[in-house]
Amino acid sequence: MPAIATGVRLPWDDVVEDPVASLADARSRLGDTFVLDSGDDRYLFLFSPLGVTALYGLPEETASKGVADWRMLRRKLPDEVFAGRRVLPHQLFGREDVAAYLHNVELAVETAADELGSEGEVDLFSLSRRLGHRVGLASWGGPGAAEGERFETLIRSFDQLDGSESFVHPGAMAHVAATDKAEERAALVEVMAQLGLGLEERRASEHDGDGAPELMLFDRVVDAWADAEAEEAATGISLDITLIHVASMSNLFAALGWHLVDLMEHPDEAEEVRLGETGLAETCALESTRMAQRSIMARFTLASFSIDLEEGPLEVPAGMTVATLLPLTNRSAAPGLDCWDPARWNRRRLRTPNGLAAAELVTVFGHGGHSCPARPFSLAAMTLTSRRLLSQFHWEPSWSEHPDPVSAQIGGVARAAAPCRARYQRR
Repeated sequence: MPAIATGVRLPWDDVVEDPVASLADARSRLGDTFVLDSGDDRYLFLFSPLGVTALYGLPEETASKGVADWRMLRRKLPDEVFAGRRVLPHQLFGREDVAAYLHNVELAVETAADELGSEGEVDLFSLSRRLGHRVGLASWGGPGAAEGERFETLIRSFDQLDGSESFVHPGAMAHVAATDKAEERAALVEVMAQLGLGLEERRASEHDGDGAPELMLFDRVVDAWADAEAEEAATGISLDITLIHVASMSNLFAALGWHLVDLMEHPDEAEEVRLGETGLAETCALESTRMAQRSIMARFTLASFSIDLEEGPLEVPAGMTVATLLPLTNRSAAPGLDCWDPARWNRRRLRTPNGLAAAELVTVFGHGGHSCPARPFSLAAMTLTSRRLLSQFHWEPSWSEHPDPVSAQIGGVARAAAPCRARYQRR
């Protein structure tokens, strides 16, 4: 039995100002393997090279990432968002889909540039979040979802429904539970109503023989419900799209925000990106995402198993969560990882030698079977956006020190604790 971290709590069970710092303290006292009891849940934290490698190698049917993610997100999202889904987020992020997404990214960036005007000041994370909404809803939201008042209504409703709040502001989940998710359920009703309008328009255009080929991702969701009655299909399609969009907004827009922040703090790299150095833009995006990771990488155990650690084999029972914490490894697993340096990357891999005892100790998009399926699209979207915004505008950051993350966050890519405003002027 590993040491138990007594007196350490996780933020969804108690008020914890900085859970990452609390777990870092527990690791310094107890070592790289310890157990933490939080509420009714037991966690096994692994930080050693063998432990982290074993975590990424666990089969889904034994230790499930999907179940662990669901257990976290359901603190915020109504259960009906998860039940009976036919199209899951990872099914819409194949390599063959990237071209369709990037077309929508280009349109979204051009719209954002028009909205910015000739000069002004904007919070980079608000800008990136609005871009994320527009790209996603244009891709799978159906006709009209990324335009006009319907778009604005969907933004407001999705921001209220935001599943990532379960790990960005976990302390707020007590209020969500106390109200039985009343605000979230109201937002879901509005989302489904707005998406239903698009579905009606799509069916009308099909009836007229005027289909829109650019809606192929939306059509894929619609086709999955072809055998259902009209009312059941409309509900299922809207809930599929809701889960897909909520999942898409969990990390990408935040990673894009840090990518823009870091480029503005490093004008030499920003100038090269502006001039079209796409390879550098991608390594900058990887490095910004690495530095901004606040993820708890968790697996919920569905069956007992044994893992080999430096201290010897360890038997792990079913019914607990096995986890590691990326901010405690991404920045400290080897010398020099505590600073931003895109030169440490060779394309999409860290250069070797890099001092890592195991490659899994540094993670941007995951490892093995649970690598993020959206990695090709995410990197392409981030680099396209940064290049276009830098080429169309001259930027000056308004902050004086590197922005801090939300201290209570434990999961996903960090959100900024305060607005990161930058002044801009059209070139």
